[in-house]
Amino acid sequence: MSGTSDKIKGRVKEAVGALTDDQRLKDEGRMDQTTGKIKQAVGRVVDEAKDTVKDLQRRAKNLTKK
Repeated sequence: MSGTSDKIKGRVKEAVGALTDDQRLKDEGRMDQTTGKIKQAVGRVVDEAKDTVKDLQRRAKNLTKK
């Protein structure tokens, strides 16, 4: 499941928990939202690392041409 879908699922659970006065469901919703935020952050870090590797490869290739 993606980070965004985890965050949405968490919001829904938290809202339903609030409406039904179910603390456990509200807590699960908060946990799902946090999981979604973490997944998104990790995804950004991975993307940045991939971009950095590509940039280094491009630079190394340019150095070998000279």
